[in-house]
Amino acid sequence: MATKIESHPQSASAPSNPSINEKDTKYDADLEQSDSAPANGLLEALGYEPELTRNRSTLQVAFMSFVLASIPYGLSTTFIYPLYGGGPVNIIWGWLMVSAIILCVGASLGEITSVYPTAGGVYYQTFMLSSPAYRRIFAWICGWSYVVGNIMITLAVNFGSAQFIVACVNVFETSSGAGVLAGESYQIFLIFLAITLLCNAVSAFGNKWLPHLDTFAIFWTLAGVLATVICVLVIAKNGRHSAEYVFTNFEPQSGWPVGWSFCVGLLQAAYTTSSTGMVISMCEEVQEPSRQVPKAIVGTIILNTLAGLLFLIPLVFVLPNTEELLALQSGQPIPTIIKSAVGNSAGAFLLLLPLAVLALLCGIGCTTAVSRSIWAFARDGGVPYSRKWKVVNKTLGVPFNAMILSMVIEIALGLIYFGSTTAFNAFSGVGVITLTVSYACPIAVSFAGGRSQIKNGNFDLGKLGVFCNVVAIAWSILVVPLFCMPSYIPVTAETVNYAPVVFVAFIIMATAWYWAWGRKKYVGPPSVDDAVIDLRHDVS
Repeated sequence: MATKIESHPQSASAPSNPSINEKDTKYDADLEQSDSAPANGLLEALGYEPELTRNRSTLQVAFMSFVLASIPYGLSTTFIYPLYGGGPVNIIWGWLMVSAIILCVGASLGEITSVYPTAGGVYYQTFMLSSPAYRRIFAWICGWSYVVGNIMITLAVNFGSAQFIVACVNVFETSSGAGVLAGESYQIFLIFLAITLLCNAVSAFGNKWLPHLDTFAIFWTLAGVLATVICVLVIAKNGRHSAEYVFTNFEPQSGWPVGWSFCVGLLQAAYTTSSTGMVISMCEEVQEPSRQVPKAIVGTIILNTLAGLLFLIPLVFVLPNTEELLALQSGQPIPTIIKSAVGNSAGAFLLLLPLAVLALLCGIGCTTAVSRSIWAFARDGGVPYSRKWKVVNKTLGVPFNAMILSMVIEIALGLIYFGSTTAFNAFSGVGVITLTVSYACPIAVSFAGGRSQIKNGNFDLGKLGVFCNVVAIAWSILVVPLFCMPSYIPVTAETVNYAPVVFVAFIIMATAWYWAWGRKKYVGPPSVDDAVIDLRHDVS
């Protein structure tokens, strides 16, 4: 049920002339309502009633998109994968290659989002773009993939943060090679638990401050990256590699054939850029989503690509022995690389601190996005007990129940770590796979339908859009088998990749719920008899 905005008459006891502050408050409220009116009108035309506050500008939604990726942090926690895959070439050129592909994915999603800007995101878009004959099942597959992907990426971010924080603390050693924190399984899990609770608390109770937090994150990240880059290159305690080494050295250590080894090492870049479409879930909290969100998606990918190169290249110049990095028990090479470059623990910890803070900010952003994705799918009956999860808490202004559901699922899945030290690989792998599948669904059906509805949006790329669609679909076909593979072979019971197991478990769950309930009762999101809304002109 949507929150109803009512106008209350002035009481008889109120002063006849309101104060300046009262006038200002009324003016701000009226202005905000006026700015949101066109977007709310569009949302109603798409079949939904506005329930969330539109409190984000174009820059703020772009900042959130940047925080969801959190380039320096995301690249740091997954740095070990390209080390196995091929070393410097995998790190630098793998990042550029995947960024170019994700730019095509983002551009394709931007075109579609400019036509259908709802919190349902790719799920709603798939339904509207598909033929009536199979739109329900396609939307169901996409919706579950999108929700699962959001949950798994949020889990991977928070779990990776726990591992990264332990590695940062352990730049201080009790003896050579022995950190001050043992980093046992229960310690990692408890830190993960604390981070998850913190992120959910901030997202739930500080919703109106989140845009300002995202803005702070941009400047914090810039300052931290510049400090790291300058210090490691200037000090370079153990010397610097040549440019030839940085840009041409390829030394796969995964045990896979050379070409496949390089591909498996792309998980770092794929994981970091997997949040590309998560910001679509915020469409109902921005004032002009059909214009703002596509620009934010594409602009942020370009910014992320440059920021990633700025961060990665200096680190490869001072890269220590690769075999020693792969032997680290923590699985987190970045703290060791920075400590090796600056030569002391205190300096390394100070340079790592901005990344640790960014990790928390990224977790908050992902927590916010995942709650919106569950809420949007639940209001169309897509998840069990939808009646509970589709409620918006009127006091907090957020889908609090959906947020709690995602948190409980994340904590339960975090228990996998007690059985496998490579649990993070499963979380990140499944997140990348399911989000990529969800992004491919609307792109594929739009492409198969001749992109006929794209022309009604504000972001039609024409022939370039066709090329982007083809690249995005091809990437999606590669991702599913690629990230189900273990990072290296031979595989042991402790290092096996649980991504296929978790992925199949969610497929079984989604299929069972569809046959038990959805096959007869699920009708998909509301539609306006397949009417196409022309967004090429302002709604107002």
